[in-house]
Amino acid sequence: MPPLATPPDASLAPFDRLLAIMNDLRTHCPWDKVQTKESLRRLTIEEAYELSSAIVADDWEEVKKELGDLLLHIVFYAKIASESQGFGIEEVITQLCEKLVRRHPHIYAEVEAGDEGQVRQRWEALKLKEGNRSVLSGVPEALPALVKAFRLQEKARGVGFDWDTPEQVWAKVEEEAREFAEVRHDPDQAEAEMGDWLFALINYARFANIDPEAALERTNQKFIRRFQYLETQAQALGKQLPDMTLAEMDVFWNEAKAKGL
Repeated sequence: MPPLATPPDASLAPFDRLLAIMNDLRTHCPWDKVQTKESLRRLTIEEAYELSSAIVADDWEEVKKELGDLLLHIVFYAKIASESQGFGIEEVITQLCEKLVRRHPHIYAEVEAGDEGQVRQRWEALKLKEGNRSVLSGVPEALPALVKAFRLQEKARGVGFDWDTPEQVWAKVEEEAREFAEVRHDPDQAEAEMGDWLFALINYARFANIDPEAALERTNQKFIRRFQYLETQAQALGKQLPDMTLAEMDVFWNEAKAKGL
């Protein structure tokens, strides 16, 4: 069995400095002094999305910045907990380390690693042994629906509940598309069938090793660039979009596509 992980040789002085600064802010800054876990929650979600945007943009400098912002929030929550709940960042890190060791017996115990699929299945089995009532219980209720669908499918896959081939999944996508087409004029049924269709499409993205959230965000950003180009060109001609025909707007849209925007 390999030895337990040891801290890297790099100095931990920056982390110690961060903790010291957090103590100073909590003691002396009027804003930081009054923050609670509830008041920070929304800001933490924003920081997570900003990190996600930086990752989608493949901007490593921005990733570095957003990681720092997210780390600040983690330290902040731990500081608040140390004041009222009796645990601090040390316990947070210790608990995490123990969980990682416990859930990687193929690294820290005499267990064969197997392939990625076996590791995933063992991970979910260990979580159930630790008290999780359901394989799906680890998926947060507050996740956006698209991300939640992807994670639910991943969790089910972890215990073997999955399709065998991408072709089977694609057949399901086509089946759900047909079912939606049959009821698309019925608002209630159309919503339900659209949900099934999207769920199947997300499932296919997973089989194709495509992150559907990242894929959709890339398309969102592409739409923004092209539409803003349209707005800029229309403004240069002294035109307002509501006064233009769709054909006129399409000219600028196609220009944007040709420019690779």
